[in-house]
Amino acid sequence: MTGRICKALSGFYYVDTPEAVLACRARGKFRRNGVAPLVGDRVECTALGGGEGVLERVLPRRNAFDRPAVANIDQLVIVATEAIPRTEPYLIDRMTAIAALKDCSVLVCINKCDLADGRELAEYYTRAGFPVCRVSAATGEGMETLRNALSYKQNAFTGNSGVGKSSILNALDPTLALRVGEVSRALGRGKHTTRHVELFRLANDAALIDTPGFSSFDADTLSLALKQRLPETFPDFAPYRDGCRFVGCSHTREKGCAVLEAVRAGQIVRGRHESYLRLYEELKDLKEWKT
Repeated sequence: MTGRICKALSGFYYVDTPEAVLACRARGKFRRNGVAPLVGDRVECTALGGGEGVLERVLPRRNAFDRPAVANIDQLVIVATEAIPRTEPYLIDRMTAIAALKDCSVLVCINKCDLADGRELAEYYTRAGFPVCRVSAATGEGMETLRNALSYKQNAFTGNSGVGKSSILNALDPTLALRVGEVSRALGRGKHTTRHVELFRLANDAALIDTPGFSSFDADTLSLALKQRLPETFPDFAPYRDGCRFVGCSHTREKGCAVLEAVRAGQIVRGRHESYLRLYEELKDLKEWKT
């Protein structure tokens, strides 16, 4: 039978099938072939009885992410906040680039608007061309707008620890009763209350994947593919890239670079280009043997 992995925990893959959720072990061929099943994967499995089964095959994926470790994502919901812990735009920009590389749309969701209105971040990403939703999991502000933006998609929620991903999911569906944590005022960051990746469903045909938070991105999120296609992963550069004087322009310091001209003219958000330059520097020495 076929189903979708909704949770991976302690060596078991919990597969949501039309009959029931089966706790499956993966056959040894997965390890031998270097295939790691991911939450969000559509799979074939065999039921063994007693709610258990065996994972037989992972069906072709639309995409797959290393961090968060998920597959077949239609929309990456990047949760941020201007309250504590304030989200650095570079973290968002880095994730939007990875999403673009994976052919995945992005929704920037600014939480805790009851504590800090989030208008600065909202304006930044609206100008950059991304859909933005300002919400408060505590008061319910913006939740209906967010719910509509999630409909009929497989959504993965990601963001730095303490921004309130699990609180948002609880606000969308109180029956989930996900554990939430407090933010350390001394450190300005949250605790990792979500320990594993798990998929939930809403009544509006939205699939929501909750993922552990991060304090920063590790180097393993960088890849040779991102290096080779970096300009393409900044969609706000697209209207200007073909206007550059030289083919293969890196959009860093070249004369006649239309992207740099657009930054100077305020047509591209300066902070977005600064994030691009920072990523460019991190990626420029990456060699194929390191990936």
